[in-house]
Amino acid sequence: METQPRRKEVGDILYDQGKLTAAQLDTIRRRQQRWHTPQHVAILNLGYASEEDTYRALAELQQIEFRDLSSFQFSDSLKELVPVAVMLNHRVLPLGIELDALILAFAEPPRQAEINNLRLLLNRKIKPVLITPSCLRAIIRQHFGLGAETIQRLREDRELKEGAKEVVFDIATAEGTPAIDASISRLVEQIVSEALRLSASDIHIEPYPSAIRLRYRIDGVLQSVPVPADLRQMYAALVSRIKIMAGLDITEKRVPHDGRISMRTEREAYDLRVSIIPTKHGESICLRILGRQSLLLDLKELGLSPAQEELVRELTQLPQGLVLLTGPTGSGKTTTLYAALAHANDEGRKIITVEDPVEYQLDGVVQIQVWEEVGLTFAAGLRSILRHDPDVVLIGEIRDPETAEIAVRAAQTGHLVFSTVHTNDSVSVVTRLLDMGVEPFLLGSSLVCSIAQRLAQRICPHCKLPDHSIPDQLREEMATALALNPADLRAFHGAGCIECNNKGHRGRVALYEFFVLTEDIADMLSSRVSTGQLRAAARQKGWRCLRDEGWAKVQAGLISIAELQRLTRRINPPSSLVPLSKAPAISGEAKPHVS
Repeated sequence: METQPRRKEVGDILYDQGKLTAAQLDTIRRRQQRWHTPQHVAILNLGYASEEDTYRALAELQQIEFRDLSSFQFSDSLKELVPVAVMLNHRVLPLGIELDALILAFAEPPRQAEINNLRLLLNRKIKPVLITPSCLRAIIRQHFGLGAETIQRLREDRELKEGAKEVVFDIATAEGTPAIDASISRLVEQIVSEALRLSASDIHIEPYPSAIRLRYRIDGVLQSVPVPADLRQMYAALVSRIKIMAGLDITEKRVPHDGRISMRTEREAYDLRVSIIPTKHGESICLRILGRQSLLLDLKELGLSPAQEELVRELTQLPQGLVLLTGPTGSGKTTTLYAALAHANDEGRKIITVEDPVEYQLDGVVQIQVWEEVGLTFAAGLRSILRHDPDVVLIGEIRDPETAEIAVRAAQTGHLVFSTVHTNDSVSVVTRLLDMGVEPFLLGSSLVCSIAQRLAQRICPHCKLPDHSIPDQLREEMATALALNPADLRAFHGAGCIECNNKGHRGRVALYEFFVLTEDIADMLSSRVSTGQLRAAARQKGWRCLRDEGWAKVQAGLISIAELQRLTRRINPPSSLVPLSKAPAISGEAKPHVS
């Protein structure tokens, strides 16, 4: 009996094009059966091929034209071809008229029944073309706003008119009508889902007199997301929905609220840390996205150089000492600390943390939430856990002299202590602790290493191009930092493409600066040396600043020169600026100009 040949699929086309290996194709087929999804969806979920390549192959398989709309301009004349409600409900975009046929862009190959329905609805012949889902989402979001179809449905349910009263939940029942409640819940899901798709870390929703502003923090930078104008009328219901999900009091709108929402996608659980503050025009919302699985990285995934990774491994195995991380909010300090703790965690050691807040759950680690209202501060929690026989201690942040002193003494009495402190670089950690009142001899005998950290935007690998416009001054600095011939220097930038939403960058890579406190440097602390003297001594021992580490990432093609300039700008004052101590006295006729 002859076996019927297997039908060709998207993966087969990508394999023939050399964009998938045989092992990847086998994995895709097994995951496709397990997940019960179309093969092109499994390919994208596994990240084995780009979205554009996958959908080009899907279009070839379905014998439908594929179009790249990354630079497409969606004009008002095109909007007139199809009613907005049809575009939003059917997820299609009109691209023009060709031989009396309306060209409609779909994000999935349409069934014949769907094309027939649209032909009857629009009274036109339909020519379908395929585009990527991200392209469709971007155009709809840009021209109609995120969640436009949900707002359109709510508008139809309530027949909202310009200046109509806001939609609110019934306070007595804490729920609205079923249709409104479901639509508002759907809107919250769309806002969060889009943030997850764009790998945003925070969601900001801010009310103003006549509009609502939605922004996502993506790769460390806030980016505005268009929303429908009608969202202003739904905003009170949106705030109430989020409060209900976080278990907060929807009747209290005069004081700040903090809460937490646990949510789950098909394959990952995550938490939303909710912060709501009252403003003049309504309550402002900030949601921090905390992915439970994505945080638990191995040290190899942090972006450390081989020497830096080996040093971190040695630090996590020390019997005692103080290891500090420094950097601004959102620079990845928590991720690095938890990766270090995961490496330090074994059956023979007890690890206790004091955090504010406890953002992620760590298996095998005792975690304490700071609660200042009842007296559980960092200092109080640290004093208590030292009597609990820990081997490794993590303090969320050293904020005050009391916490600093206890942390230093704990590092001297047989505990390995990890913590964070806010300074500009790794060397400034020493002067910061000295300013907090820590005795120099105690600091010199307890501090092992301080690490400064930043997160830089990674160049999109799909549109990376050489950058030949390196200014002479920066070329000289880069050559000095890397000890290379200027002719051997390389730099790159992202041109923008479908994969990175025309931004030129996608994801982030960490920059690290390690300051190891040697015996020679520890001996200098008693004389109260300046930060500049400490940097000079550290540089003689091999210390490299963040900017020098950044130049190595530029040479490797990971980040652009513009991104390095944004994070670590080196300012050379003009020669016309003379220090005041050396400036001539200002006469009565020559007054300083204030702009």
